[in-house]
Amino acid sequence: MPKKAPLNLSRRERQILEILYRLGSGTAADVTAQMADAPTYTTVRGLLRILENKGHIKHEQDGVRYVYSPVWPKSSAGTSVLSHVIKTFFNGSPSDAMAALLGSSSHVSDEELQRLTRLVERAKKAR
Repeated sequence: MPKKAPLNLSRRERQILEILYRLGSGTAADVTAQMADAPTYTTVRGLLRILENKGHIKHEQDGVRYVYSPVWPKSSAGTSVLSHVIKTFFNGSPSDAMAALLGSSSHVSDEELQRLTRLVERAKKAR
C-alpha cells in the first residue's frame, strides 16, 4: 500500500475523493451524480484518471464500467494528512496544533474533552 496520503489535490480532486470515501466505491456516473455543481461526465472521468495516476484511487472493471475506490482507509489518509499539516504549519508540534484546534472551535463538548484527556494520559503511559 502506498505511504503517501492525498496531499496537493485540486478542489475537484478532493471533492471526488470525499465522495468515494462516503460511497466506499463508485463509477464516474455515481461520482458525477453526487457532485454539487458537477462538471461534465467526461471531466469527472478525466479527474478520476488523474487521481488514479497519482495513486490515490484504484479501479476494478465491472463489465464495461470502471468502479473506483480509495487506496487508503479514510483513517489512514486523515492521519497522514494531519501529520503533514502539523509539520508544515505548527513546526511539528502536536500541542500547538491542538491549541489551534481548541481555540478555533466555538464549543468543545465535555465528552470530547474527556476523550482528549484519555488520549493524553494514554500517550504519557506509552512513553
